Amino acid sequence: MARLLVTGGAGFIGSNFVHHVVQNTDHHVTVLDALTYAGNRASLDGLPEDRVAFVHGDITDAELVDSLFADADAVVHYAAESHNDNSLHSPRPFLDTNIIGTYTLLEAARTHDRRFHHISTDEVYGDLELDDPERFTENTPYNPSSPYSSTKAGSDLLVRAWVRSFGVRATISNCSNNYGPYQHVEKFIPRQITNVIRGIRPKLYGAGENVRDWIHANDHSSAVLTILDKGTIGDTYLIGADGERNNKDVVELILEQMGQPRDAYDHVTDRAGHDLRYAIDSTKLRTELGWTPQYADFESGLAATIDWYKANEAWWAPSKDATEAFYATKGQ
Repeated sequence: MARLLVTGGAGFIGSNFVHHVVQNTDHHVTVLDALTYAGNRASLDGLPEDRVAFVHGDITDAELVDSLFADADAVVHYAAESHNDNSLHSPRPFLDTNIIGTYTLLEAARTHDRRFHHISTDEVYGDLELDDPERFTENTPYNPSSPYSSTKAGSDLLVRAWVRSFGVRATISNCSNNYGPYQHVEKFIPRQITNVIRGIRPKLYGAGENVRDWIHANDHSSAVLTILDKGTIGDTYLIGADGERNNKDVVELILEQMGQPRDAYDHVTDRAGHDLRYAIDSTKLRTELGWTPQYADFESGLAATIDWYKANEAWWAPSKDATEAFYATKGQ
């Protein structure tokens, strides 16, 4: 049994990973989370107390981080400020968490010689043209376009430098857009699902032509665990499930699966610097490490996600009104 430290483990993707680890291994997990608005202690409800411990704290707290690394065998780093719109409004928290926080963790990994896996995003690569047949690979040059993606790119480079300069035993994964349980209602898919549940018309940025490569959080979790177990130190792995859909198609599919007319949504002003298309080539992960996704088709994964939000209104309702009030001030 390994002792895993999971930063950001009360957030969306992190909490899904904790659930996945408990269900599929005998590892013990310690979650370190600052419980900002995007973290929710309730996302860990129901997990066995003898397998999962929770620590409320910040990854920039060097003394706390050092003490937790001392008791861990491996660390999976999910903690991040991750909302593009918020980074355009207030960039500083993204620098503090994504850059300084990652540096603090890397120094602890260096001190204690711990296995370290860093979770990143495909947004570090910028975007692709809508009619471009290419997809991102591990060799695609970085070209971030927002404060969020720039700070994630910076954190990736820090990890690579600590591997080369100090011998830290780290790997990196860059993943496409996640969806699934426990995702904050500010995000695209849960916002539209919860709007329909509440009788509110979904909102679509611009013409909705922007393409995202969607992956269910369960599949992301299984990929990360595979990399942690089998990945080559110093390597980067792209995680994707061939889930390319434009935003218009996603909204219309949500409406259709929830028994509404496909055109029952409103267009709102597009956001600044909105990337056109992300697309992941996960060949390396699949061929070298033998990973395959459970949700090979987006429709089935989306249906499962809709069912979860219908059944768990008590989880998302407390943040729904404030989220919609915030977007209303921006006309979105």
